[in-house]
Amino acid sequence: MTGRTPRLSRLRRVVPEGRGGRPAETRGGRPRRRGAQPKVVALGGGMGLSASLAALRRITGDLTAVVTVADDGGSSGRLRDELGVLPPGDLRKALAALCGDDDWGQTWARVIQHRFHSQGDLHDHAVGNLLIVALWEQLGDHVQALDLVGRLLGAHGRVLPMSAVPLELQALVKGHDPDRPDDVDTVRGQATVALTPGEVQSVQVVPHDPPAVPEAVAAVRDADWVVLGPGSWFSSVIPHLLVPELLDALTETKARRVLSLNLAPQPGETEGFSPQRHLEVLGRHAPKLALDVVLADEAAVPDSDVLTEAAKRLGAAVELAPVARTDGTPRHDPELLAAAYDRIFRMHGRIGPWR
Repeated sequence: MTGRTPRLSRLRRVVPEGRGGRPAETRGGRPRRRGAQPKVVALGGGMGLSASLAALRRITGDLTAVVTVADDGGSSGRLRDELGVLPPGDLRKALAALCGDDDWGQTWARVIQHRFHSQGDLHDHAVGNLLIVALWEQLGDHVQALDLVGRLLGAHGRVLPMSAVPLELQALVKGHDPDRPDDVDTVRGQATVALTPGEVQSVQVVPHDPPAVPEAVAAVRDADWVVLGPGSWFSSVIPHLLVPELLDALTETKARRVLSLNLAPQPGETEGFSPQRHLEVLGRHAPKLALDVVLADEAAVPDSDVLTEAAKRLGAAVELAPVARTDGTPRHDPELLAAAYDRIFRMHGRIGPWR
């Protein structure tokens, strides 16, 4: 833990009338010790998950990241193709986000994120990707290797892949071919889906019933809070719902579930999406999954009543808070996001303080 207290942010609660809720004072029938840190599991990939982890490590020391393994572009895609390994890139980014703010943590964060620039085969490979893959080959165990890298970095949390096999993302896209705007085509590959023209209708993964990493399933089942998003909606957030064992754990866990919305639609993948549209497509991919809280930046929600109705259909309350950086870019501010999560955990858990 960094020992830093996040700046207090203004959090506005929008609660649908008649909303029920599970008692949060107990976990599986046992009272939770006052003052204990919450067990938090964050799911996602890429920069969205990194933003969430950078915030969450400020407010809990019991943090696990469960990371998508469908990336097929850049350094990760090359290593995946050449060696048949899980794509390490999103795992590396999660580890970097969990590094502390001291000299040790920030030095290692820069090292593992460093990319080589050359005219040869090493060009654009990230140091952290090579380190992770080397340890996978040495140890023959995905989880053990990632735990070892985490200890080396002094990471404030654990990083786990969501599946034990590399996945291919496939999307049904309407209007992918501008000459056939009403046709629906299948687009393959996470890197392609993330930037696809047209309207993404749905996604699936290949293989269709991939095995989940047991430690990831156990972490979700044992959590106090599960945080899903922000991130690329179809290529980083929804894929977690397409791993059957992981979806079962998300559906059955006694943890409370927070969905963190993006600050803006993503060009290509969610172009033109409203905040409530994000909830609707998530609900279509996992109809049995209920949520407790939807967190959104108040400046990114043009109509809070419409978002509240969409959240209500998933069983959730809406929390609006300023969580964006003040430089005008659609990026989360780690301290503001940490303050929002902290307030949500206290308000909806009703058992604080955690620290």
